[in-house]
Amino acid sequence: MKILLVGAGLSGAVIGRELAEAGHDCRIIDARPHIAGNCHTERDAETGVMMHVYGPHIFHTDDEGVWDYVNRFAQFMPFQNRVKTTAQGRVYSLPINLLTINQFFGTTLRPDEARAFIESRADTSITEPRTFEEQALRFVGPELYEAFFRGYTEKQWGCSPTELPASILKRLPVRFTYDDNYFFHRFQGMPRDGYTPMIAAILDHPRITVDLGTDYAPEMAEAVDHVFWSGPLDGYFDYRLGRLGYRTLDFERFTHQGDYQGCAVMNYGDREVPQTRITEHKHFSPWETHEGSVCYREFARQAEPGDTPYYPIRLVEEKALLAQYVDLARSTPGVTFVGRLGTYRYLDMDVTIREALETADHFAAAARAGDRMAAFVQEPL
Repeated sequence: MKILLVGAGLSGAVIGRELAEAGHDCRIIDARPHIAGNCHTERDAETGVMMHVYGPHIFHTDDEGVWDYVNRFAQFMPFQNRVKTTAQGRVYSLPINLLTINQFFGTTLRPDEARAFIESRADTSITEPRTFEEQALRFVGPELYEAFFRGYTEKQWGCSPTELPASILKRLPVRFTYDDNYFFHRFQGMPRDGYTPMIAAILDHPRITVDLGTDYAPEMAEAVDHVFWSGPLDGYFDYRLGRLGYRTLDFERFTHQGDYQGCAVMNYGDREVPQTRITEHKHFSPWETHEGSVCYREFARQAEPGDTPYYPIRLVEEKALLAQYVDLARSTPGVTFVGRLGTYRYLDMDVTIREALETADHFAAAARAGDRMAAFVQEPL
């Protein structure tokens, strides 16, 4: 069949590769002048540092199949994300761990003592947390909430934690050990030469053609058997029902001679500090050596038309609009919506790849059976 994939990020590349290997002809288009979507990387001309252009992407997964898949196309180097935060005039390690607790409270607690101590600070009158704030107060108490959660969350989401659902803090990041590895996953790393060469290797197949700087036009669908759409779900329908809400990021670049902050990611928990974090990109490639350094201050805000969407908001109003778009999508033949934007869900890279592989399998099964391909392989609601 002839397949059109809109978007040359992880979803489009992986689905395209799987379908090309199955014998289909795949055309992939992207409005941007580069492949790899938001995980695009490139060398900084001034310093030679490998830059994560749209913010840092750290690969971590427990899915051994996905780990094996990405290692087919790139050499992954060991990397563990060890985040720090500046709060109330001091630096602490994240996620909150035994060192953080002992530093913050000036104690020398052992794990069992720390667990009991934190429980004594918690608001045990909250039996069923409904909001982000209630969730945090119930599990860590007011001091840690004020230092590490309240200000950062207000800056990241642009509203009070009392307006956010408790589900945002699904697993409160508190550890009663000195382990400060940000992720729990078995497999963690970074592609040695960046994500863009990895995506280029995935796209390197004789049945795949890639057209960059190319916007989608509805008549393109008439020349193919099926379309996979990894752009914004509402964008496919020209926002006819309204725009789904996103948070976006603004980046303020600055350089430094030497080492600016000694770590890849420094969060800023205080509300008075406007940035949510500073990222120093040479620390994402610790196997390289660079005298100069490039850093980015990150500022979160509501996405406007023309902005790069990052985080789907998915509060009550957005979910209601999403349900309308899902109904519209399911009544539209010949197109399947995939990825973070196409399903309006925040997805890590490993989940994006796994869902792309499953989507290709579903398409192959539907083609064999002569069935219509579903608008969604993953439930977006």
